[in-house]
Amino acid sequence: MKIGIVGLPNVGKSTLFNSITKAGAECANYPFCTIEPNVGVVAVPDERIETLAQIYKPQKVTNAIVEFVDIAGLVKGASKGEGLGNKFLSHIRETDSIVQVVRCFENSNIVHVDGNVEPIRDIETINFELIFADLETIDKRLEKARKMLKSDKKYQFEIDTLEKVKQALEAGKCARTLEYSDEELEVMKDSFLLTMKPVLYVANIDESEIENPEANENVKKVKEYAKQEGAEVICLCVKIEEELSTLEKEEKLEMLEALGLEESGLDKLIKASYKLLGLISFLTAGEPEVRAWTIKNGTKAPQAAGKIHSDIERGFIKAEVISFEDFMKSKGSMNEAREAGLIRSEGKEYVMKDGDIVLFKFNV
Repeated sequence: MKIGIVGLPNVGKSTLFNSITKAGAECANYPFCTIEPNVGVVAVPDERIETLAQIYKPQKVTNAIVEFVDIAGLVKGASKGEGLGNKFLSHIRETDSIVQVVRCFENSNIVHVDGNVEPIRDIETINFELIFADLETIDKRLEKARKMLKSDKKYQFEIDTLEKVKQALEAGKCARTLEYSDEELEVMKDSFLLTMKPVLYVANIDESEIENPEANENVKKVKEYAKQEGAEVICLCVKIEEELSTLEKEEKLEMLEALGLEESGLDKLIKASYKLLGLISFLTAGEPEVRAWTIKNGTKAPQAAGKIHSDIERGFIKAEVISFEDFMKSKGSMNEAREAGLIRSEGKEYVMKDGDIVLFKFNV
């Protein structure tokens, strides 16, 4: 699962990527310093894993992970190949969701590609380029479907669905903002539209505003825009996050406390990005390893077991399950949890929940 970090040149996206991954993507005060996409894999912060590790003292601890891709900056006309438009569009097409970094801070020393800070214009510059690219995709599919309609009337539904989306795109709306039936979603799944990808907005603010980001008028604008398409907004100061990312754990906690923050903006962003992909974690715990396993929300127990090993899915008998919260109510003791009747025996139709601690029973 890949998340693409996008934004206009000089909004702080490569600095944010560096802070997340510590991968050292080149940063400079000029457009297009990131030409080829940088890729970094990061652990999803999970206090439950830390707690289980303290209880079991395992030989190995493995968190869930998210893959971030830092994608070259975009300018107007990208859909027509302007700037690094072709590279931008091809790289973003390979991602599963988008984190769009939006500049909400004023700083005369940092050049803005359009001359001044105006977050909604910046968001729409990117969205419109994605919309233009999607319109080309839709037109090609419509042309093909209309040809097929001559010999098979079932293509009428596909044409109707594509026309519905095209109308929205032409009105400047992203495809993800529409409501779809299950049948329409099936049609759209094969279209691979850029504006169907879920999005998370990152409002990059000044360090003086981190205690009260709502006071920033630009942040208010971004939140109002995001609300219209059901998207989430994370407010953070990329400059501070970069500094935090270089500190050891104790120093980081001290700095967060001094700033009046419970957790870093990056931790919030990574967790929100994981959720954006529709992912949850189930947990396994023992002396060999404490681990978070990544599954899609809605996954049933046998398929979750298959994440560990295909033999466990094939020979699935049952899953012994306890929620992390119930486990902690039992003072971190499986014996106490079992005596209290908190460990459940679940079958093949059980839908896994985030934070389930599981032991799979199987026979092959």
